[in-house]
Amino acid sequence: MKARNRNFRRPQEQANFWPSFTDVMSTIVLVLFFLIFLAYFQQIFSVSIWNDRLDKTKSELLATEDQLKRAGDELDLKKLEISEMEDAIRIKEHEAEMLMAEVEQGKRDLAISIEKLLEQEKIIANSNQELSELRAKLQSISLLRVNILKEVKASIEDEIGTSTTPDGEPLVAIDNNANLVINNMLLFAKGSSEVSMEGHALLTRFAAAFERILDDPDVRECIDSINIEGHADSDGSYQMNYDLSCERATAVIKTMMEKNRTLENKYGSYFAATGFSEFRPIDPGPTEASKTKNRRIQISITIKDSHVQNIIKEYLDETQ
Repeated sequence: MKARNRNFRRPQEQANFWPSFTDVMSTIVLVLFFLIFLAYFQQIFSVSIWNDRLDKTKSELLATEDQLKRAGDELDLKKLEISEMEDAIRIKEHEAEMLMAEVEQGKRDLAISIEKLLEQEKIIANSNQELSELRAKLQSISLLRVNILKEVKASIEDEIGTSTTPDGEPLVAIDNNANLVINNMLLFAKGSSEVSMEGHALLTRFAAAFERILDDPDVRECIDSINIEGHADSDGSYQMNYDLSCERATAVIKTMMEKNRTLENKYGSYFAATGFSEFRPIDPGPTEASKTKNRRIQISITIKDSHVQNIIKEYLDETQ
């Protein structure tokens, strides 16, 4: 029995495990192969992904290069524009410098002009003063005429004792041209050249007044002539009125000289008679009042041109 048991156990102890090992190894190899295949497949898939990424990156790179090229072209264009602007700026700076130089020159010229202007103002001020003095001298000559006629006018008014006609018109007046105007009714009847009785008395005062005035050598030196002017109205022909106006002017001078022989002897050469007929009316109206105004004796005083010229010559000599 014991022998049989020993024989029975021995075969069990020598069992063959190789097939099981082989199966295990086969399984391991298959697993490894699967893992390798999976890794290979994954590698292939990864390579495809990287290729796609690489292609995309290349495309992006090409696009970036194109953008860089366009940016480079734009940069070159901007550089060209900047260069042109720099040239323009340099030109403007040069123009600005020239303009500043002109402004500075203008300032200097202005300063010189101001100095000259101030000098001219001084000259003008001096000239104005000199002209004022000349004007005063010339005005004194003009006033001389008025003063003489005012004195004669006062003598007439003292004689007649009234200054207006019944119509209210002045018997004696000094007009705007500094002429003494005497209403004809004081000396003559209408249409007559014969001095009235009242006129003889009036012309006596005339003669005395003119003698007293001409006795002043300063006054006499300035006077060239004392003009007695006859004026008629429009009634009748102009030839008749011309004769009448001349005869009246002559009658006034003749009567004054007869009343004052001293005036005739000393100053007769100063008096002159003129007739203007109807051609210088004071009032051109057709009424009788207008005609009365126009019938008149007018006395004007002419100042010597030489006296005025001497004053001007003295002024010019002083300015030189």
